[in-house]
Amino acid sequence: MMRAMQLARPGEPLRMIERPIPMPGPGELLVEISACGVCRTDLHIADGELRGPLPIVPGHEIVGRVAALGADVEGFSRGDRVGVPWLGQTCGRCLYCQTARENLCDDPLFTGFTRDGGFASHVVADARYCFPVPDRFGDAEAAPLLCAGLIGYRSLRLAGAGDAIGLYGFGAAAHILAQVAIWQGRRVHGFTRPGDVAAQDFARGLGCAWAGGSDEAPPEPLDAAIIFAPVGDLVPIALRHVRKGGRVVCGGIHMSDIPAFPYADLWGERSLLSVANLTRDDGREFLHVAAQARVSTQIVEFPLAEANLALDRLRAGAIEGAAVLRP
Repeated sequence: MMRAMQLARPGEPLRMIERPIPMPGPGELLVEISACGVCRTDLHIADGELRGPLPIVPGHEIVGRVAALGADVEGFSRGDRVGVPWLGQTCGRCLYCQTARENLCDDPLFTGFTRDGGFASHVVADARYCFPVPDRFGDAEAAPLLCAGLIGYRSLRLAGAGDAIGLYGFGAAAHILAQVAIWQGRRVHGFTRPGDVAAQDFARGLGCAWAGGSDEAPPEPLDAAIIFAPVGDLVPIALRHVRKGGRVVCGGIHMSDIPAFPYADLWGERSLLSVANLTRDDGREFLHVAAQARVSTQIVEFPLAEANLALDRLRAGAIEGAAVLRP
């Protein structure tokens, strides 16, 4: 039997269930889970801000070991350590899949949203969308890399090659991406909730050139800003701090409405764009970069049965770094 924390209805607490361990089908892996990060997307799903099929087992920052292989699996063996990310499957047929943009697939499956995920002791995953995890990371330390790091890295790439980068919302993704950007030689400016001195100290401790509240101006114009906080009000603020030709990247899957703002804040060839999901190439590249940059994830561990507590603390902004469930 396996254990899982399942969401039956939006807004209700997750409930522990037990059921038979599934067998992997053709092309699939059965993964015995060692750790699963708790992502803000899990919170959006639990709160009903993202609607998908229910009941569902959330969780898409999964690290575990292959317990069984379905037919026709290549590249993995029983006992291998693997990471299972948000992108669970793509159709391979649509315009986006055919033009190297599988992150925009018209008919995808998403781990922990449209197929059961990692708030559990076991999960079945499509082997083609799983990644080997670099040896330098422990199981719990690696878990946040599978989304907070990976989607954040795609956001950083889309932000361009500018030297001065602003990160709005200094949580799981920003604390990983700050380390990568600093390793790349950039000046990172960390923006937190106004008055969150602890988060600002945390950002400076990672090497950020400056840290302050989102209501403050950075000490220099930004070449780009990445918004990880799901707060639409931050978009016009970030635009006002980005120099001409700069970019503001919205790095989350859900955000509150963006308020109206003057065209002058966008003018000067500034651009505003969103990041959607990931590609497998993103995953392979980022995990290599994270190992090279010697990224260190700050984690707070919870037993699987305390998934609701982890979500509550994330909702309250009371997690420094990333929350990780340990089954």
